[in-house]
Amino acid sequence: MPYFYGIDMSYIVYVLPAILFALWAQINVKSTFKKYSKTASENGMTGRDAARLILDANGLHHVQVTHVQGDLTDHFDPKTNIIRLSDSTYEQATAAAVGVAAHEAGHAVQYAEGYVPMKIRSAIIPATNIGSNLAFPLVLLGIVFSMPGISYIGILLFGLSVLFQLVTLPVEFNASRRAMAAIKDSGRVSENGEKAAKKVLTAAAMTYVAALAVALGNMLRLIALVNRGRRR
Repeated sequence: MPYFYGIDMSYIVYVLPAILFALWAQINVKSTFKKYSKTASENGMTGRDAARLILDANGLHHVQVTHVQGDLTDHFDPKTNIIRLSDSTYEQATAAAVGVAAHEAGHAVQYAEGYVPMKIRSAIIPATNIGSNLAFPLVLLGIVFSMPGISYIGILLFGLSVLFQLVTLPVEFNASRRAMAAIKDSGRVSENGEKAAKKVLTAAAMTYVAALAVALGNMLRLIALVNRGRRR
């Protein structure tokens, strides 16, 4: 795919749409979270309470729930068995906070149960980091020195990033399903509260879909660049 007036058309075709999708997903998750941060949770349940409820229901009394500064910086650290909830989640008694905290608790349950996709994702993280750093330099070196073999090695290494994003999808979607099931089973959240939490989690899930789209778009662009270099 050639340049058009100095513009790399492979970027326009493969990468730009994915980036626009990712920007929309980020804006959507923030606006959805902000919207349902105005919806109070039942019985004053905070994000911390929701996470603790799910952890205890699954016998994970050893997993701690702590506070971390920031906005939507919530995460589960499997190395320390700690769920860290952000300013907008930890002590906030809102439907949005309950949904996000329950999702992170879902990750803790996955880890405790040895959920296979999570184990795969954790195992490939080191290789993914190395591959993402080497991929573009190898592709460019192969193109400059007319050595397509080196370029294809770069593409294969970048494929690890695509694989990581692909494996991330079932991990995140499964955590959300676990979260919604736990919220419903608790009997402490109304139907409207469940719907609000589900909308927040659905919006968050789209950011992972967008990340996969960006990775795929970049890989297709690399392939297009290498094929273009071979034809010269």
